[in-house]
Amino acid sequence: MSDLQQPIEKLRKAGDLDATEAATAARALASPCVPANEKRAFLILLAQKGETPSEVAAFANEFRDMARDPSVGDLAAKAIDVGGTGGDGTGSFNITAVALTLAAGGIPVMKHGNRSITSKSGTADLLEALGINIELDDGQIRASLETLNFAFLFAPAFHPAFKEIMPVRAALAAEGKRSIFNILGPLINPARPAHQMVGVFSKHWVVPVAQALDTMGLKRGIVVHGFLPDGGGMDELNCTSENRVVGFGELRNTDQIWTPEMSGLARCQPEDLAGGKAEDNLRIFQDILDGRGKKGLVDTILFNAGAAFWVAGKADGVAVARELLLGGQVRDWLCSAREFYAD
Repeated sequence: MSDLQQPIEKLRKAGDLDATEAATAARALASPCVPANEKRAFLILLAQKGETPSEVAAFANEFRDMARDPSVGDLAAKAIDVGGTGGDGTGSFNITAVALTLAAGGIPVMKHGNRSITSKSGTADLLEALGINIELDDGQIRASLETLNFAFLFAPAFHPAFKEIMPVRAALAAEGKRSIFNILGPLINPARPAHQMVGVFSKHWVVPVAQALDTMGLKRGIVVHGFLPDGGGMDELNCTSENRVVGFGELRNTDQIWTPEMSGLARCQPEDLAGGKAEDNLRIFQDILDGRGKKGLVDTILFNAGAAFWVAGKADGVAVARELLLGGQVRDWLCSAREFYAD
C-alpha cells in the first residue's frame, strides 16, 4: 500500500488532512514509486474538498525541505520575494519590474520563479530578455545578491522532486482541472526570504494563503488580489479597481481593501495593463524606463513596488519607487546587472 492510499480514503470522506498526513502525501507525490493514477486521484479529491491553510502550509514546507538549498540563509533575514501564482488569465504585463525596482532601492530580492506556464511571458522569460542570467550556481547567486541586491532562483533547478509530479499536473491542466500546485509556486522559495508579497489569482485564496504563510513562520508579508471592473481579478495589486490585502507575520492583523487613490495614484483601464510575449514586455519595460510608459501601467507597478517596500520596512514606498523607476536608478541598475552577468 502506498503512502497516498490512506489520505485518499480520508479525502473521499471529505476529511481534512492534519499537518503530518499532508506532509506524508507531499512526499508520496514526489516519489517515483507511487502510481500516477493514485497521484491524480489524490490531487483531484484534495481540490474538490478544498485545501485548508494547514494542508497548504504542510505541502509548502515539505517541498521547501526537498528543494536544493542555495546556501544564502544568512542573507534571507532582510530579503523579500515578490510574485504571484499566475493563472488569472488577464494577459497583463509581467511586473518583474517591481522586483528590479526593489533591488535598485537597496532591498535584497530573492526572486523565485519559472518560465511562462499560464501566461505569454513568465518572470524567467523577461529576465532573459533583459540580459539577466537565470541559471546560476550557488556561488553566483550569493555574489549577485551581494553585488546587485538581486538573484533569481529558477524553480526547475531547485525542485527536482517536481519531475515526478509534472506529468500528472500537466494532464490535469489539459483537462482544465486545478490542483494545489496552482498556488504553491510562490510559497516554496528555497532561499526562504523573511519577507514576501504574494499575489493570488482568486479572491477565495487571499485568506487561506496568508494563513498558510503565517503558519510557515515568515517574518512579515501580505497576500493580495486585485479586483477588475468586469468581475474578474488579478494576482497583483492593480489600479483599475479595489484590492484585497491580508497580512501575515508581523502584519497578520492587516485585512484591508486598498484603492489606488489611497497611494496617490489614479484609476486606469484594464487594457492599460496589457502585456505580451517576452519581446513585447521588453519593449514595454524599455518605454517605461524612457518615460513613455502608459500611466496606468506605471502606476500599477508603483502601487505594487510601494507595497513591497512597506513590507520590507521602508516608508513612503510609492514615492521611493517612483523616483527609482522614473528617475533613472532602475535603468542604471539594469546596466550594472548586464555587466555583472556578462562577466
